[in-house]
Amino acid sequence: MTAEPTSPSPRAPGADLLVIGGDVVTMDAGRRVVAGGAVAVRGTTIAMVGSTAAVRTMFPGTPELDATGCVVTPGMVDAHQHTTGDPLARSAIPDDIDARASIFEWAVPLHAAHEAEDDEVSALLTAVEALRAGVTTIVEPGTVAHPMTVGAALRRAGIRATLGTWGWDTPDVPFSLPAGETLARQSEVIRAFPPAAAGGDGLVTGWVTLVGHYLASDELLVGAAQLAEELDTGFTMHLAPSVDDRHAYAERSGRGPAEHLAELGVLSPRLLLGHAVWMSEREIATLAETGTAVACCPWAYLRLGQGLTRAGRHVPFLRSGGRLALGCDAHNAGDRVDVLGAARLLAGLSQDAPVEGVPPLRAHEAFEVATVGGAEAIGLGEVTGALVEGRQADLVVFRTDDPAWVPLGEHARQLVWNAPTHTVRDVLVAGRPVVRDGHVTTLDESELWAWARERSAALLSRAGIEVPRSWPVVSED
Repeated sequence: MTAEPTSPSPRAPGADLLVIGGDVVTMDAGRRVVAGGAVAVRGTTIAMVGSTAAVRTMFPGTPELDATGCVVTPGMVDAHQHTTGDPLARSAIPDDIDARASIFEWAVPLHAAHEAEDDEVSALLTAVEALRAGVTTIVEPGTVAHPMTVGAALRRAGIRATLGTWGWDTPDVPFSLPAGETLARQSEVIRAFPPAAAGGDGLVTGWVTLVGHYLASDELLVGAAQLAEELDTGFTMHLAPSVDDRHAYAERSGRGPAEHLAELGVLSPRLLLGHAVWMSEREIATLAETGTAVACCPWAYLRLGQGLTRAGRHVPFLRSGGRLALGCDAHNAGDRVDVLGAARLLAGLSQDAPVEGVPPLRAHEAFEVATVGGAEAIGLGEVTGALVEGRQADLVVFRTDDPAWVPLGEHARQLVWNAPTHTVRDVLVAGRPVVRDGHVTTLDESELWAWARERSAALLSRAGIEVPRSWPVVSED
C-alpha cells in the first residue's frame, strides 16, 4: 500500500544520501509500505521517508542510491549470535554426539586454544556474514578470552552490536572465576564499550553477559542484575534450551529456572534470555509480566534436537505480550546467520505444531519479530528496527531480479516464506554503506577468507582436534 510521506521539521538541514525508487517497508506504527518510495539519510539517522518525488523536493541535489524496483526494509536484529568459538570450526563438530560431548570434547578445547587473532577473525567472519544477510544488529552472547579484540573487530566491520564476556562461578568448571572477579571482568568490558548515554559510540556497546544455564551462583546472578542497573546497560544469559536446565534448577531450589530467577529479583526489562525453550506456562507468564525478553533460535534447537516442538512456547509468550526476538546462535548449532530463515522456521513450526488455543505466527508478525520487535526486545526500540524519521539509518535493499521475488506479491509473505536473504544488495548501518552489490565495503573479503582458513587449520591443530569425515576425501590427478 502507499503512504503519505513523513515530513521533517521545518527548514530541515540537508541530507547526505537518498535511497530512492524502492518499495519501502517502513515497519512504522502503521506498518506502511511506501511504493516507489525513498529514504533520506542525514548523518547516522533517517531524515525523511516518503515518495521519491517528495524526498527529492525536500533534499535537492543530494547523492542518490538507486533502489528502483527493489524492496527496502529495516535492518534485521539477531538477538543471540555467537561470534567466537565456532566460526573457525564451522561444520566440523560432529552431529551425532550429545550436548555434553559437544561442549567438553569440542567447545572447551577450542576456546582454550583461541588466540586473540582467532577471536578477531571469527568476529569479522560473523559480522560479514550477518551484514550480507541484511542483519544490522547482533547481540553477542559471550566470548571467553578476548572481548576487547572482538569489540574492535565488530566495530571495524561496521555492524551494530552488543558485546560481552562469558562469566560463571561454578567450581570445577573450565574458565570459572569467583563471582566478584567475574563481575569485575564484566564491568571492564562495559566501561571499554559504554552505552551511548555514557559516551559510547552507539555502535558497539558492552553488556553484562553470563553463560547462564545453571553455572551461576545466586550471588553472581543477583550481582549481574545489579551491575547492569548500575551501568545502565543490558544483561543477557542462556537459559533452558534443553531440559537439562530444568532438572538442574529443580535439584537446586525445587523451582523452574525462570521461577528461581524471579525469586531472586533478577527478571526485568534489562534481561534478555537466550532460548527459554523449556518453560512452564507459569514461567512464560512471569517472563511476560516482568518485561524480560527472550531470544528464540529455532534452527539451533532442531539441529541439536533440544525439544522445541515438544516444549517451546515462544508464540504463546509473544501473544501474551512478551518481548520476543530471533537469534541464529552458533555456527555449529544455528549454522547460518540468517534471521529471515529463522523467522520462516518459527512461523512454519507454529503452523505445524500449534499450541492449543494460540493462533500461529503469520508472516507479517514473524517479520515484526525480526525487525522492530527484535529491536524493542533488546532495548533498542527507539534506535533501530523501523524506517522512521529520527531512528538510526539501518536499512537493507533487496534486489528483485531473482525468482524469489518474481512476481512481487505481498511484501511480508515474500520476505518470510521466501526468505530471500541471498538477494540482499545494499546495507546501511548508522547511515554508512557497509554492503554494496552484495559485498562488504569495510574490509577485503578475499583476504578475510584466506586469513580464516589459515587460522582455522592452526586452531584445530593447537586444540588437538581432527575433524571426522562422513565421506572420504580423495585427491586424484
